[in-house]
Amino acid sequence: MNALIINCSPVRTGATAEIARIVSDSLSERYSVRNICIDDYSFKFCKGCRACHNTAQCVMSDADVIRGIMDEFDAADVIVSVAPSYWADIPGQFKAFIDRCTPWCNTHEPHATISSGKKGYAIALRTGPNMPECERIIGSIEHFYGHLEIECAGHLGLTSVEYKEDVEPRKNEILDLCSKI
Repeated sequence: MNALIINCSPVRTGATAEIARIVSDSLSERYSVRNICIDDYSFKFCKGCRACHNTAQCVMSDADVIRGIMDEFDAADVIVSVAPSYWADIPGQFKAFIDRCTPWCNTHEPHATISSGKKGYAIALRTGPNMPECERIIGSIEHFYGHLEIECAGHLGLTSVEYKEDVEPRKNEILDLCSKI
């Protein structure tokens, strides 16, 4: 079985990356794990042309970049998205990726598809103590999963996490979620 862990942050070495590492290490005991950071990819914003609503394909010049990431989704049985709060929601880089996934969105026909039977998990973190902000981030990720027909199978919100060092005291919560994957 394959797991895809996505660092949805543009920061490759911070708290989000540390959580993704813990998840990856834990799941590697049971899965073949692939890790990606959304900031490792360069792509333009969706132009909203809706050509993909008729063709199930993006017409933008960098469409191959998004198809490559979606190939990673297709190869995975389990997808774990780890996202920090950027003004009470997912980072812009990850939102831009989601927008570019419109060809795979199940709200129009035809639409591209990935193989069925996938389970998706969301982990949200934020620096303040307000859990509803984490719930909003989780909601954004789960909404995305739903339109790709990925089963939302679990999530975790972590408040008061700003720096990489803040993750260690929360490690058992992360491992508890991993035990359910």
